[in-house]
Amino acid sequence: MKDLFNKKAKKTIRNTLKSVKNQLTEAYLAQEKTFQIKTDFLSSGNIQNHIELYKDYLEKFNRTSAKADTADKTAAHTNHSDYRSAKIDETFNMNGAYLHELYFANMADNNSQINMDSLSFMRLNRDFGTFDNWQKDFIACAQSSRCGWVITYLNTFTQSYMNCFIDLHSQNVPVGMYPVVVIDMWQHAYYKDYLKDSKSYLTAMMKQLRWNVIEERFQKADKIIQALKGVQ
Repeated sequence: MKDLFNKKAKKTIRNTLKSVKNQLTEAYLAQEKTFQIKTDFLSSGNIQNHIELYKDYLEKFNRTSAKADTADKTAAHTNHSDYRSAKIDETFNMNGAYLHELYFANMADNNSQINMDSLSFMRLNRDFGTFDNWQKDFIACAQSSRCGWVITYLNTFTQSYMNCFIDLHSQNVPVGMYPVVVIDMWQHAYYKDYLKDSKSYLTAMMKQLRWNVIEERFQKADKIIQALKGVQ
C-alpha cells in the first residue's frame, strides 16, 4: 500500500505528464500494481474492465497531483481556483486508486475461510458483539452506499472497528480511519454480471474474502493502536 505514495524524481513525472510545463517540486507518481483475480462470481470481461478503470485512476492521480503542485497557490480561492480544482480531483483519483488496490487484494479467494482464533475474528466479534452482527452491519452499510464503497475500518480515535460506506471515492470518509476490509459497491463492479442485484454480488464477494490478507491488516491495525497508546 505504501508504494502508491512514493515520491519520484521531477524528470520522471515530467516525462509522464507531457502537458505539464511548469517546474515540479513535490508531485507524486503512483505505481501500478498487478492483481491475479480468479473467481467464479465475476466474469473475466468484468474483471478486465475494472482493472482498466483502476489504471485510469492511477494515471489521473499522477496528472492531478502534478497540476496541484504547479498551480499558482497565491491565487487559491474558496469559490474557484486552479489549485482548488486540482486538489479535489487529486483526492478523488487518489482514493479511487488506493481503494481499488485494497479491494483487489482482499477479494477472490476460492478457499476463503476465517478461523475463530484469528485476530480478525476476535476483533470483529469483540467490537460488533458477534461475527454475525459484523456481517449484517457490513451488508447494511453496503446497501446504503450511493455508488461507492463499503469498508470495515479501525477508528483510531475510539481504537475500535467500525463499518462505513463511502459515496463515490471521497464523500463521507471518516476521519482517522484505517481500512481492513474493502468491497467496491460502484455499479461498474457488478452490473455486467448482476444487473441491479447488488446484494447478490456483495454476498458473493463476502464468501470469497481473502482473510489471510485481511488478517495482516488487522495485525498492522493493532500495532497502530499500540503506537497511539504510547503517544502522550
